[in-house]
Amino acid sequence: MASELHPLQPFLPANAQLLMLGSFPPPHKRWCMEFFYPNWNNDMWRIWGLIAADDKDHFVVKGEKRFDQEKIEQFCINYGIALYDTAQEVVRLKDNASDNFLQIVTPTDIASLLASLPLCHTIVATGQKSAETLQAVIGYTSLPVGGHVEASFADRSITVWRMPSSSRAYPLPLAQKAAAYRTMYQSLPLIQSSKK
Repeated sequence: MASELHPLQPFLPANAQLLMLGSFPPPHKRWCMEFFYPNWNNDMWRIWGLIAADDKDHFVVKGEKRFDQEKIEQFCINYGIALYDTAQEVVRLKDNASDNFLQIVTPTDIASLLASLPLCHTIVATGQKSAETLQAVIGYTSLPVGGHVEASFADRSITVWRMPSSSRAYPLPLAQKAAAYRTMYQSLPLIQSSKK
């Protein structure tokens, strides 16, 4: 089977406090936009819609089965969220979007991503595969879903969170997924300092 290189460039706003890392994008035929979490059946942007506007359809183009990429990108800049994945190169063992059938050939150089993000001290794994890969790279003990750990990596202190997967295959209601992501986001140091 042929390997596949990551089709997107990292999204790294200079003000990002948070680096969200998934596993790898789904096959392009499943995309509804040219950005991260592009699968219409993936709930990541519904989760953030609930957090940002208490509306799961906040990032949906009205009347269409696609997300509003421009609105999402602006939101990520405003909220200080950087995005990429833990794998740079993979082999799909089956022609689907499941992490269970992804073989990672080349992990992402996460230290180089952080070098472009001077304010970032929080990394989020957005599912099991990304959590396992991140754990292997950074070297911390495994985390329960919703859990976090303090670690030293790439010459800085970081907090690593293990979030529930935004895939609908992960059996947790959307509102509970959003609550977990909200708790994580509200813990960020700059968010904490802005509340004082």
